[in-house]
Amino acid sequence: MTTRNRKPLMTLYSDVQCPFSHQARIVVQEKQIECQLVDLVDGHWPEEVASANPYAHGPTLFDRDIVIFHSRIIMEYLDERFPHPSLMPNDPGARAQMRLMLHRLETDWFSMWPQLSGRDKAPATKAKKTLREDLTVLAPLFEQHEYLMSDEFSLIDCYIAPLLWRLPHLGIKLPDSAKAVERYAQRIFNRDTFKASLSSAEKGMR
Repeated sequence: MTTRNRKPLMTLYSDVQCPFSHQARIVVQEKQIECQLVDLVDGHWPEEVASANPYAHGPTLFDRDIVIFHSRIIMEYLDERFPHPSLMPNDPGARAQMRLMLHRLETDWFSMWPQLSGRDKAPATKAKKTLREDLTVLAPLFEQHEYLMSDEFSLIDCYIAPLLWRLPHLGIKLPDSAKAVERYAQRIFNRDTFKASLSSAEKGMR
């Protein structure tokens, strides 16, 4: 759980609109971690956060003397630091496959976020077309299990959910042939932990 009234040992600085920050917040909620959640607005970062995160982007986690940035690293750190419930499979082979999928999602889709959310129309249009087409082609993958690649909720679901939540805000409407993606997304969005992860800005995206 998160708290704003007293300061625990762990603090997550999280941009209220950033999908990468949202990923980390979902993990915090899923694992019910005692963590102070501090909202950040792009361009208005405290000095200690700006100096700790050289890329000035995404979430930043302070855990005692440890400082971690980059959402995927934060997510895996939290899963290992608080092992129950685990959001990664126990089998090394299955873990490797999950990490490969996380890498593909980051490389193929989340790498386009600057274009998807940018004001330059031509790159945004191209990125949105690519994402829409990729989701449509991969739609069958979203109905093979209860969640993506597994019947158990996992880090992959935490990772992709913020992107799917933002599709309407980005003006991306999936075709009827991608209904499996929408059904999958709705299962995630109905989770109490997902609802608790939303900032007020993110709630306004729908």
